Amino acid sequence: MSTTDHSIERKHTNARMSKIVQYGGLVYLCGQTANGGPHAEADIATQTGEVLARIDALLQEAGTGRERILSTTIYLRDIADFAAMNAVWDAWVPAGTAPARTTLEARLGASNLLVEMTVIAAR
Repeated sequence: MSTTDHSIERKHTNARMSKIVQYGGLVYLCGQTANGGPHAEADIATQTGEVLARIDALLQEAGTGRERILSTTIYLRDIADFAAMNAVWDAWVPAGTAPARTTLEARLGASNLLVEMTVIAAR
C-alpha cells in the first residue's frame, strides 16, 4: 500500500476490533495489554515490558517500528505506577524519537491489568 493509497487495511479483525488498522500511511494499533498468561499477575514493570514487546511485534507486522510512533496514550490502573512504567518506557523509546504522549489513570478491562497502551505510527 503506497502512502497515496487511501484504502483501509485491517488485520487480526474480529466482531469487536482490529489489532492493526492502516490508512493513508498511518498505522493504528488497538490498546495493548499484558496477555493474561504468566504476566497477568505481574508488577507494572513486567506488564509494561510485555505491552511494549507486543507493540513492537504489531508495528513490525505493519511495516514500521517504534522510532516512527507519532502518538501513544497510556492508561494506568493506578497513577502511582507512573514512575515505574516510565522507567521501562524510557529504556524502550529510541533517543530523539519520543512521540506525543498522554498518560492517565483508568479502570481497565480486567482487574489484573495494570497498563494499556494505544499507538498511532507512521509507516
